[in-house]
Formats: sequence, C-alpha cells, structure tokens
Amino acid sequence: MSAVSVAGLEHQLHDAKRNVFLLTMAQAIMGSAGPLSFSVGALAGYQLLGADKSLATAPLTGFNIGVALGAIAVALAARFLGRKAGFILGALLCSTGGALAAVALFRSEFWLFALGLLLIGIAGGFTQKIRFAAADASPSFYKPKAISWILAGGVISAIVGPQLAIFGKDALEPVTFAGAFIALIPLGLVAALIFSFLKLPELKNASSASQPARPLREIITTQRFITGMICGIGSYALMTFMMIGAPLAMVIGCGFPSELATLGIQWHVLAMFGPSFFTGMLISRFGAEKVVAAGLIILMICAIVAHMGVDLWNFWAALILLGMGWNFGFIGATSIVSSSYRPHEADKVQGFHDIILFSTVALSSFSSGQVFTAWGWSVMNLVIWPVTGICLLLLIFLLMKQRAAQKPL
Repeated sequence: MSAVSVAGLEHQLHDAKRNVFLLTMAQAIMGSAGPLSFSVGALAGYQLLGADKSLATAPLTGFNIGVALGAIAVALAARFLGRKAGFILGALLCSTGGALAAVALFRSEFWLFALGLLLIGIAGGFTQKIRFAAADASPSFYKPKAISWILAGGVISAIVGPQLAIFGKDALEPVTFAGAFIALIPLGLVAALIFSFLKLPELKNASSASQPARPLREIITTQRFITGMICGIGSYALMTFMMIGAPLAMVIGCGFPSELATLGIQWHVLAMFGPSFFTGMLISRFGAEKVVAAGLIILMICAIVAHMGVDLWNFWAALILLGMGWNFGFIGATSIVSSSYRPHEADKVQGFHDIILFSTVALSSFSSGQVFTAWGWSVMNLVIWPVTGICLLLLIFLLMKQRAAQKPL
C-alpha cells in the first residue's frame, strides 16, 4: 500500500472516529426517550383507561409504529434535506412528542397521549439510523466497532431515561408521569445541537460507484440478508414484548412499587447497551453469526429464569438477561445485514429493513398488553422458545453454506 493510500485511510479513520464520537453522544441523549417511554408508558396508559385495561400498551404500540414511520421519514429527510439536517429534524420531533404527551396527561386524553408517543417513536426512527450512519461513514474494518460504540451510548440512555421517569413521575403532581415527558423537550434540543456539528461524507450513488446498484429484490432475497433481518427482528421483537409486559406484571400483577419496576427497566437497558463496549470485538474475532447465536441462547436462559417465579429477583434477572440477549442478537444481526449490501445501496436496503423490523416490533408491543391481560406473565415467557428456535436454525443453515463455500473444490 502506497504512502498516499495510508495517509488517506488514516484521514478517513480520523473523520470516522470524530463522527462516531458525536453520534454516540447524540445516541445517548435521544436514546433516553425509549427507556423513559417504556418505563412508564404502559403504566400511564393504564391509568388513563377505564375498566377495560387491555389497550394499556397501545401508546407504546404507537411508539413502535412511529419508529417504523421514522424509517421512511429519515430516508426522505436525508434525500431532500441532507443527513445532518434530517437528524436535527428527528431531535426536534422528540421534543415535540414529549410536550404533546405531557399535555395529554394533563388533559387525561388517552389517544392524544398515544399520538405523543407516536411522535417520540418517529424521532426514535431517526435515532435508529444513527448506527447505520456511523457504519456508512467508517472504513470496512471499523464498521463493527462503530456500530458497537454507537450502541454503547445507550449505557447513558439506560441511566438517564429511567431516572427521568422516576424523578419526573410526581414532579408535576397531581398529574402523574407528566414531568418525565416534559424532560424530553430539552433533551431533544441538546441532541439537535450535537447533530449540527456532524460532517458526514456523502454516500456514493449508483452512477459514481464502481459497481451498479442491484435491485432491492435481489438484495433482500439473499440468504445472508434474510438471516440477518429475521434474527434482528426476532431479537428486537422478543425484547420489546417482554420489556413492555414486565412493568405491568410487576406493578399490576404482583403489587411491586412502580419505582422498582422502573429500576428493573434501568438494569435491563444497561444490559442492552453495556456489552456494546466489547460486542464489536467479539464479532471481529468469532464472527457475527456466532455472536447472534450466543444472544439467542441468552434469551432462552431469560425465559427459564422468568418461569422460575415472580419474586423481584426473577423479574430483574430476566430483564438483565433479556437485555444481554438483545445486545448480542441485534448488534450481530445488524452486522450481518450491513455486510449484505454495497454502500450506494444503503438507503433503500436500510429503509426496507427498518420498516419491516419496527412494524413487527409494533405488533409485538401491542400483543404484549393483550397477552398479559388474557393469560398473564407465565404465558408471555413461552413465546421466546419458538422464535429463538427458528432464528438458530437459520443461522445454522447460513454457517453451513459459508463453510461449504470455503471448502476447496
């Protein structure tokens, strides 16, 4: 490699690290909206409803539908406004959604509250794009670490989000939880300021790329993309399904104080993002497929712990394992998906991926409240087994194909 090439690569890596640093801070701030919403969203919805509580998780379904819509919105914003301006728009939507949710709580309007969480979810769709923006702005060898560091910003989110939920719960008494959502207003504004310092490189388009862009259908029908997407969906949907149901099971089902349920969510989110400091290294050493498999096995252990009882330690331990399983499963799956397309194919593939992902996650969040109301916490845990089993089979088939391709003829 020539000296010019080495210098160019070092400059590219320097710019990538700068962008990853800024995006990690933004992820930490905007990512707090999710843990905050999931900590108290179902409980707030529960108190706004009348006798029929089966729709208690509908506002969180709105959140996840918003994330799916955000996957479309972020692509449109990037195309017409640019990626940096698009991220700033997403941060402002987070502030707007928090304000609307607080107003809804003051007015005791359930569906207005759901609309507020829908806007927060749309902002969450922009937040989800951060991991891809970091990967796209990085050299190929730095991509797994870039994704991992972005998600490591969630460690701060894991602390900030639930703590805002705890301290904001009664801050505006007698309106419970309104203070927590008002806190999202300054968070979104700070994230917008951080995004303004980004210097993201332009993605190569099809005409300037060395290889023409493939049709979307060709990319999404490859075994690698399908396996990565289904494993990512399985990991994320199971995590959402169980995480949303856990506060209801703890507070409504078992009578624990809401503060203990919120702390359980905090430990869960810490477990979601804490391993990110070394997940990228594990992927580089063992391969994304094996890391995803480890995550799925941890999710199975989560189901076992949750089945063992309904003491506080059962809930907290299951939530911690749920977070760890999601981390390995989702980061690994994201790495598999990101290796299935070329840089100039990124926007259309990522948009398709996130629409399918978060539409499924929205369905899982809605099902969570329905299943809990109808059958309880123990039945919810059973869902983990078939989903993880299917994902593991797909990973085995992918590894078998890769090993067959590596064998000499």
